[in-house]
Amino acid sequence: MKVKSVKKMFDLTGKVAVITGGGGMLGVRHAEAIAEAGGHAVLADLGKERVSSAARSITETFGVEAMGISVDITRKKEVERMVRKTVARFRRIDILINNAALTVKGGGEDSEKYFFPFEKYPLDLWERALKVNLTGMFLCTQAVGKVMARQGRGVVLNIASTAGVVGPDHRIYRNVRSPYSGKPFNTPVSYSTTKAGVINFTRYLATYWAHKNIRVNVLSPGGVYDGHDKTFVKNYSLRVPLGRMADRDEYKGAVLFLVSDASSYMTGANLIVDGGWTAW
Repeated sequence: MKVKSVKKMFDLTGKVAVITGGGGMLGVRHAEAIAEAGGHAVLADLGKERVSSAARSITETFGVEAMGISVDITRKKEVERMVRKTVARFRRIDILINNAALTVKGGGEDSEKYFFPFEKYPLDLWERALKVNLTGMFLCTQAVGKVMARQGRGVVLNIASTAGVVGPDHRIYRNVRSPYSGKPFNTPVSYSTTKAGVINFTRYLATYWAHKNIRVNVLSPGGVYDGHDKTFVKNYSLRVPLGRMADRDEYKGAVLFLVSDASSYMTGANLIVDGGWTAW
């Protein structure tokens, strides 16, 4: 058997990666990791200008063509259009990173009800989280998976959360404010539940598509610092063995590992990168 060098294992030259939620804080970092390894990043997100600007910046910085596509991942026709545009430009899709989600940040900007306690949690926000976090992932994976199945090769990386692995520690949110809305916040039931669903969605597809040479794994990140309330940062950090929140660039290595041949014998796995949060 031919032995690959470590450098070759992580090389993505010529590979095409679709990143949903590509215009967000971590989505852009995932795209940067793809581009720095030589791959073409397709940033798919709401807001044409935002993703187009991010794609231009990545192309200029790394010298590898990136593309931005505006898409609502909860709409099947828009998802299918995104896939057609990507294939028309690059002739293939090698990697799908399902990063888009209705997050604490997005929910906070939209409605303070996103953070309501379970007893009062609004049905419309519960259903919206299901639609974005699970149905949107389902639609994107279904559409891109058809391309990968025809190619006989592909990698899917789903982004979950430690909140989908263990229950949130509600104590860390006492007397703190959201950095996005300035109002009290937490990890809501909709987020935690849907992220748990992402993990088993991953396992299902890993066994379903193994014979098609399509690997499917999940990354469960811990909290990332984004201008949070000082009290919250202190509370969170005390709960983490490494004593701090993650930096927004610290998941690039894990993403590159999971989408490259460096993880070629890995499928159906959940890589937890959380500073030790779940190790207690």
